[in-house]
Amino acid sequence: MSNDQSLMDRIEFPEIPEAAMKKIAVLEEQFSRAEVEQLRHTHKLMAPLIAKRSEIINMPDVQAEFWMRVFASAPPEIDEYILPSDAAVLGESLKNLTVERFELDAQGNGEPRSLRFTFEFKTGEENPFFTNDKLVKEFYWRQEITKSKSGRTRTWEGLVSEPVRINWKKDADLTKGLLDAACDLAEAEKKKGGDRKKLPEFATLVQKVEEADAEADAAGGDDEDEDEIPSPVGVSFFGFFGYRGRDVSAAKSQESAKEIEARWAKVQNGEDINEAGDSDDEEEEEDDGLEDAEIFPDGDDLAVAIAEDLWTDALNYYVQSFQAGDELEDMDLEMDELDEMDEDEESESRPRKKARN
Repeated sequence: MSNDQSLMDRIEFPEIPEAAMKKIAVLEEQFSRAEVEQLRHTHKLMAPLIAKRSEIINMPDVQAEFWMRVFASAPPEIDEYILPSDAAVLGESLKNLTVERFELDAQGNGEPRSLRFTFEFKTGEENPFFTNDKLVKEFYWRQEITKSKSGRTRTWEGLVSEPVRINWKKDADLTKGLLDAACDLAEAEKKKGGDRKKLPEFATLVQKVEEADAEADAAGGDDEDEDEIPSPVGVSFFGFFGYRGRDVSAAKSQESAKEIEARWAKVQNGEDINEAGDSDDEEEEEDDGLEDAEIFPDGDDLAVAIAEDLWTDALNYYVQSFQAGDELEDMDLEMDELDEMDEDEESESRPRKKARN
């Protein structure tokens, strides 16, 4: 008997058994709900500690460089979105950052996954980039249930937001007009209503997004300047303020949440939820146009990374920034020592002059 088969080839069941799949799906949902409850408890436990941390951050000797150092030490999943031009703004003008789970009350009731980011900046000559003293970006956790043509239920959940305008100073717009165009479209939708895809602001924004994508692709293929690594989304970090996500209103989300809870109650009671249609149904969902007009597609991922990593571990990143400086100094000293050793070796290897008799 040949033993050349791989482990995967030897598995008798090419698909997960249906009974096991149902149990896995239920357990995954239980894990997900447990994580949400954990967020509620963590919020209550962390609140007094965050207040104490703020006292440290507000110390004059700390405040001046705190967030600059934190962002400079940010993990890769955040740092990759910060271009050198963005780092200049954050380093020179950012005063403070606050992250709130603003839909939670003091007792932990409410939606813990919604996030509010408040960036505070210097003004006047201390900020040569824009005139805003504060940028507030809110992300709402929303849910949506849709039905395919074959009758199958689809559930979506995630973060949605509204664009926040930045009042850039002359020739300082790091988003190259993308953020303004995103804000123009959002404002036009509120004023004019109707199909957003028929608005002139939509066409303008989509064109700018396409141009930005083409420019990013061209930059990504250019090996001449390796120091200018493009952002994964091809736009400045400040495009983050233009993120929108899916078009799901609060009312629609509440309706969907009720249906989701009703279905979950049936599952917990052991009831089977049978639906018509093929489980592999790949019908395209209705296009609301926002995907084509999204200037910062990774906005939700970046928001979660900042909230759960950078904000939570800000003190650690602040301390690490000094340790990194010490390491660089040590490296410089080691290089100096190596240079001195090389010089000594060179001097020893040179032939000595003969002494006169």
